[in-house]
Amino acid sequence: MNSRREFLRTLGLATAGLTLAPSLDLFAGKKKWFEISLAEWSLHKTLFKGDLKNIDFPELAAKKFGIYGVEYVNQFFKDKAKDMTYLKDLNDRAKTNGVRNVLIMVDGEGNLGDADEAKRKQAVENHYQWIDAAQFLGCGAVRVNAAGQGTPAEVQKRVVESLSTLSAYGKKGKINVIVENHGGISSHGDWLAETIKLVGQKNCGTLPDLGNFYEYDRYQGVKDLMPYAKGVSAKTHDFDAQGNETKIDYAKMMEIVKQAKFKGFIGIEYEGSRLSEVDGIIASKKLLERFQ
Repeated sequence: MNSRREFLRTLGLATAGLTLAPSLDLFAGKKKWFEISLAEWSLHKTLFKGDLKNIDFPELAAKKFGIYGVEYVNQFFKDKAKDMTYLKDLNDRAKTNGVRNVLIMVDGEGNLGDADEAKRKQAVENHYQWIDAAQFLGCGAVRVNAAGQGTPAEVQKRVVESLSTLSAYGKKGKINVIVENHGGISSHGDWLAETIKLVGQKNCGTLPDLGNFYEYDRYQGVKDLMPYAKGVSAKTHDFDAQGNETKIDYAKMMEIVKQAKFKGFIGIEYEGSRLSEVDGIIASKKLLERFQ
């Protein structure tokens, strides 16, 4: 495959008549307790190769996968945060395909817990443009990271200050500021839950990633974060012959999420290597649909 056009044709987006119809259960009246969205990072290899552009992501989600909620990653349209023409086009394409813009994942804009005060303040200001873009796109949230240098207590103090400022800014546009367990101290569920509690703003919450726990027990971590969750990231890497994720007990994990009375989007974030990105997303969707 040597071009974006060939890639899109392979996925059926360049040929009329191959559009996936919405699943019939959409019309069956069955009430689902969560909706499935697609995190753009699931296609990061394809995007980095240039075979897919961010502007085509909503159409791909709908027509190839039958998924009608998308989670953007800012690095795939890094220079477009203030480009109203581009954002309007992106918004129009989402609406045309019946896709809901769920959130923007924000990376590479500086550390909200940076020990250097000037750098920390700049990092906060760098995030404003993505909150504005999220509002324009009709998203409900931006996902940010809680990273910094120092002891857990030192980083927490700085992160609380930064999140408080960002949440106050986001509140004006009804945008939630949500923090993912994304490595380092943020992957300790108790630390991140306490951090959000200290911020104490209704539009500041968590985005529990079911896979991003390392020395911390993943099931306890999700329990810690669910009281503040405004989204869930369903991490997958590989599947057994029965379609179960090989590292995460999804039955156990989804019960934790359900018991927390969560309602909203659970986003597929496939990061495996054995299956292709397309096949991994399809397998992830089938797995999640078991629990709807």
